[in-house]
Amino acid sequence: MDLSQYYGTGYEVIFVAFSGIVVAQIIKCVLHLIVKRSLDLRLFTTTGGMPSSHSAGVMGLSTAVGLIRGFDSIEFAIALGYAFIVMYDAAGVRRAAGKQAACLNKIIMDLYKQDLQEAGGKLKELLGHTPMQVFAGAIFGIIYAYYIHMLLK
Repeated sequence: MDLSQYYGTGYEVIFVAFSGIVVAQIIKCVLHLIVKRSLDLRLFTTTGGMPSSHSAGVMGLSTAVGLIRGFDSIEFAIALGYAFIVMYDAAGVRRAAGKQAACLNKIIMDLYKQDLQEAGGKLKELLGHTPMQVFAGAIFGIIYAYYIHMLLK
């Protein structure tokens, strides 16, 4: 199947962004398997963890735009600005929300004597990323975008 017709088009950018997210989520599952020696497929659909799939997707998108339109283009500047906002949110706001959820879960467990269902269930704690997870996702996204760009050529 000849995919070169998509080289340098918006379809390449969209493909890189979304497939980069999927591949990063697969990497997350594989790393968990290697480190923890257990397969947890739920990680494929959850936020948080190494690498950041959000960072991989937005940096892949930005890099693809840069490769196609030029790294001095307005489109690249917009995409990169968007990427920085998403990555800041992943490492800042969402990480803080996860820490708050952990604290609230502890309070609820103490208050309701281990019966979290009575209080509405346990809050999700793994929401954000450490700066290293965001950085790893960003580097992966850049490399992945370049690889796909050269593959389509």
